[in-house]
Amino acid sequence: MAIDTSEFSYLPAQAEAIGVPLPTVERLTLPLPGGRSVSALRFGTETPRVTLLHGAGLNAHTWDTTALALGQPLLAIDLAGHGDSAWREDRDYSPRTLAADVIAALDAWTTQPQVLVGQSLGGLTGAAVAATRPELVAALIIVDITPGIDVSAGPAALREFYAGPTDFATRDELVDKAMALGFGGTRAETERGVFLNTRVRDDGRIEWKHHFAHLAATALAAHDPGPATAPSALHETGWDDLAAVTAPVTLVRAARGFVSASDAETFQQRLPHARIVVMEATHNVQETAPRELAALVASTAAAGI
Repeated sequence: MAIDTSEFSYLPAQAEAIGVPLPTVERLTLPLPGGRSVSALRFGTETPRVTLLHGAGLNAHTWDTTALALGQPLLAIDLAGHGDSAWREDRDYSPRTLAADVIAALDAWTTQPQVLVGQSLGGLTGAAVAATRPELVAALIIVDITPGIDVSAGPAALREFYAGPTDFATRDELVDKAMALGFGGTRAETERGVFLNTRVRDDGRIEWKHHFAHLAATALAAHDPGPATAPSALHETGWDDLAAVTAPVTLVRAARGFVSASDAETFQQRLPHARIVVMEATHNVQETAPRELAALVASTAAAGI
């Protein structure tokens, strides 16, 4: 029997593990002006009511368990430069730039305002979407990020991880490296993450799907500041975007994540009507507390949306 190596091959076991039915899932691709494209996963066959945006260096599949637990029609979008979405030649992966592709995707694939959920870079991108096109967003949930926080300490090991090389003979090499640096959980979980975040080139070598790994290796080698994703570029416009959001806003603070209690307090002061929820999770809440996050999204969607 042939082994299923498709991107959806892990979903049946994930659904079984949390005791939910396996939904229909398909890959969508939308051509964009200039020859680029944006890609997404669509869970369910009905019109999506929820859209999920991942963090830097991840892809739409980071939401798989959360999406399964939620059990609602939804989109999980690959941000530009990640997953199956096209890389940007200008290397600009700032939230307002990323928001343009998300808006194009929502215009093409949704017919009603979305509960927009964004983790880390995806959260700041979601704020930019909601500020720019308020009619597209019924509610905004930002997961473990606020404008202005210093995230440089968190990704320190990531810089070592992506320092190079950028291509490998086998995925096992990447799994070994990830586990040696403390990423992932079990080997099986790490293998899944590596499989879904890499691709096989025409020459048979394995490379990362996301542009950040390649830019990080180049920047470290050349002492270049890299793409427009440094903390200042990520956050300088974030407060302005959040101030312009008219939809209800929820901040999810991971107890073991990047947003401190002080950061959350600043967020509350700037957005007094926002709701703040603390979850026992790491920065990637969608992976370490998927059921709890799904329950929050479900309750938000049920609150008259």
